[in-house]
Amino acid sequence: MPVDVFGEWCYTRGMEKEVHLKLTVRLYTDDNERCFGPGIATLLHRVQEHHSLRAAAGSMGMAYSKAWRIVRTAEDIFGCKLLDSTIGGRNGGGALLTPRAEDLLNVYDAYCEDVNVYSREKFQQAFACFQPEKQVK
Repeated sequence: MPVDVFGEWCYTRGMEKEVHLKLTVRLYTDDNERCFGPGIATLLHRVQEHHSLRAAAGSMGMAYSKAWRIVRTAEDIFGCKLLDSTIGGRNGGGALLTPRAEDLLNVYDAYCEDVNVYSREKFQQAFACFQPEKQVK
């Protein structure tokens, strides 16, 4: 049955799949250079988990050199170190997030959650008529 939404008719009959919203938050510099987003956020979370940039990159299927390039770009743009690294040796080396990196990651994660909560609510309001009707059994 058509539903009048915003003065237009919306048909859901025949829809077999629900649609959903998927947003990503990416930060750019004023000259449009990507500097922070879901990729580096995941990389930094994996560094927290593995205590190693090499292991973090490997767990994402990312080359170690690319991981370093991403980290260095973000460090240059934000003007602070994101990783405290130790070179191998008897203890094997590793990496930890700096306090500034932890702050950046926490702020980014919280902001993404706020955006997602807000956008899910708005999406449900705006696109409810484009979802298939639930079958009651």
